[in-house]
Amino acid sequence: MKRALFLLLIAGGAPLSNSAQPLSERIERLFAQSPVTRTAFWGIQVTELATGKTLYQLNANRFFVPASNTKLFSTSLALTRLGPDFTFQTRVLAGAAPDADGRIAADVRLVGGGDPNLSARAIPYRMGTSIGDPLIAIASLADQVAARGIHRIDGDIVGDDSWYVWEPFGNGWSIDDPTYDYGAPVSALTVNDNAFTLSVRPGAQDGDPAAIELNPAAEYYSVDNRIRTLASVGDQHVDRRIHYSRAAGSMTLKLWGAIPLSGRGEDLTLGIDDPALYAAIAFRQALEERGITVTGTAIAHHLYPNEVADLKQGTPAPPVASIGQDAEPGIELAARTSAPLLEDLRITAKVSQNLHAELDLRAVGRARRNMGSVEAGLDELKAFLTEAGVDPGGYSINDGSGLARLNLVSPATVVKLLGYMYASPARDNFLSILPVGGQDGTLNARFGGPSIAGRIHAKTGSLAHVSALSGYAQRRRGDWIAFSILANNYNGPTAEVRAVMDRICELLLE
Repeated sequence: MKRALFLLLIAGGAPLSNSAQPLSERIERLFAQSPVTRTAFWGIQVTELATGKTLYQLNANRFFVPASNTKLFSTSLALTRLGPDFTFQTRVLAGAAPDADGRIAADVRLVGGGDPNLSARAIPYRMGTSIGDPLIAIASLADQVAARGIHRIDGDIVGDDSWYVWEPFGNGWSIDDPTYDYGAPVSALTVNDNAFTLSVRPGAQDGDPAAIELNPAAEYYSVDNRIRTLASVGDQHVDRRIHYSRAAGSMTLKLWGAIPLSGRGEDLTLGIDDPALYAAIAFRQALEERGITVTGTAIAHHLYPNEVADLKQGTPAPPVASIGQDAEPGIELAARTSAPLLEDLRITAKVSQNLHAELDLRAVGRARRNMGSVEAGLDELKAFLTEAGVDPGGYSINDGSGLARLNLVSPATVVKLLGYMYASPARDNFLSILPVGGQDGTLNARFGGPSIAGRIHAKTGSLAHVSALSGYAQRRRGDWIAFSILANNYNGPTAEVRAVMDRICELLLE
């Protein structure tokens, strides 16, 4: 009840909208509304873009964990370094030409080029969940192979993600992040966001094992299902208790617990341990479904960090092939070109897609430094931020997504970047990728009032005890401001912190 009253008070704003009060006093009154917001560590920088005038600041040069506000850095880097029309290529290469009978006596490689959208996701971005076959891109490549008249492959199907260095997890990620889709391993061969859905439903009768279904239905993990279906007895209702675990490197997913016979079940979206292997398994399965015999197995090929002389800089690439990517040995059987980068950056920023942000970082490293590594991407980020006039001492960034708890930025640094992008030729494209208040992305359910909807273009961020909101606001008279509001170290409902952030934005627009 107290929390609901607090949110109603903040949302209503009547006691706080006296414009005769200085902005600083009105914001301080917001902070004092609850123990959660009062004891949080707040950092704010608000700058008028036309004049460079500081409208408000609080702890503007102190350091904060930014969470997904880190994506402001990785997406602006990708947009400026790669350009909005940059594309990715996925290819199928055979080690030998097919003979007259359609037989290939060699391995066939599914070669990833960093495409983030080998999935059923709708492009261009639109609100809502993906609908369709999550392996549609794999099916398309298999169709192309079948159309070449291939009937038999005497060799392995190799999922090759060596376009990027095999660094699947970020420095500073939590140990349990890779279990879930939001921390899916990073690979140049990414299928369905390197995640799958495990659906748990009641069995047919009391005592039966729960019914398990995987989507996509690729045979990758083995499932040790010890969830039992239980019927209610009299007034004794059965609570749904579904537990799962997978040891690092293990291919067995263990499930245990109970599910009510009349229950609705549960869907778990989990990360895939080795995306290149998963892609190879799915591709081999797709080939066989099209009548192509494969005598070999599915395997993965990675480029490990210890196989690289310098993770920050690669050797010059060989001549670019006509398909838009460096030439590699092999007979091309199939190829798929991605949508333009700008379309994916909209997905990355609007839904806060962690994996795609990590792929952006590696794509820049590969394109600019001939090395698809975290290190090369971060080095290029430093160079970009220096060009933007950002003080190197004003940040410490370790990944592209913001999952890293080691990341630190100051509100002043974030606003400096926002100001640079606003003044750059990329302004309109950059604004277009950000969530819009009351309209789409992670701000769809925020800033929906008639006086503010459509005026906030900003990136959200959230981790345990961390909330962030940074971007642009268009005031009623038409001018624009850049702002960064970062809150760390609060102990309580995130909704209370977000309510204060939203009310601050409303005050800035008055």
